[in-house]
Amino acid sequence: MTVLTANDVRTATDILSRLTEYLRDTPDPGQVLTLMEPLLDEYTGLPIQLGDTLRAFARAVLDHPDTPHSAALHTLIAELRTAAWQQTDQYDLHYTLDELKALLATAPEPEGCSCR
Repeated sequence: MTVLTANDVRTATDILSRLTEYLRDTPDPGQVLTLMEPLLDEYTGLPIQLGDTLRAFARAVLDHPDTPHSAALHTLIAELRTAAWQQTDQYDLHYTLDELKALLATAPEPEGCSCR
């Protein structure tokens, strides 16, 4: 596997920031759904990836031979693992996305609108 750098991770968070700014500009809902689909995928989306990353982070810290083990460390590791489960529990947002797509597909056009 290629070695990651902090800059690689910053690039990913920068892209999410750009997406947030884009969404604030009231783009077309169809385009928004297309952009959000990979983020909310039930298997590979952001909630699952972030949960997995937090668990891997906890494991990497806990299992490293130079890590000093203490009650405080184990408390922090437990907090990371709890946060991981909370993130993973958001996997069902893909259902919300599916429902939004269905709702927007059946929404009537406003009177006098030829926007589609």
